[in-house]
Amino acid sequence: MAASEYKERYRAQMIRWGEKQRDRDPGFFCRLIVKDVKQPVWIVSDTRRWSDVEWFREHFPQVVQTVRVSASEETRKQRGWIFTAGVDDTQSECGLDEGVRWDWTLDNDGGPEGLEEQLRPLMDYIGGRLPR
Repeated sequence: MAASEYKERYRAQMIRWGEKQRDRDPGFFCRLIVKDVKQPVWIVSDTRRWSDVEWFREHFPQVVQTVRVSASEETRKQRGWIFTAGVDDTQSECGLDEGVRWDWTLDNDGGPEGLEEQLRPLMDYIGGRLPR
């Protein structure tokens, strides 16, 4: 989602609500994501916490592939991002910045052509694992 005024107005509250849910049940949101999913490939975008990565690795150990998409702070600012203290420096925003072994790492500083080129090996990998 874009950094709309509406989203930014309620973002800190949404983060606090989400943290309360995770404190009660670390797999709460992960189970919602996979409930009734029948597609052979799932892309779970915007996973933000180590506990989420752990949950997927524990429940789907043979198929989980983690992908880190990153852009420099300069690029993010050019795209409209503005740092908000107390929000952008919390677990929900940077909890996966360190300590995760990523299966794939993509650089999103350039245009779509560069990203497509980086995605090709990942797409080939996924295609090779699909049931025939």
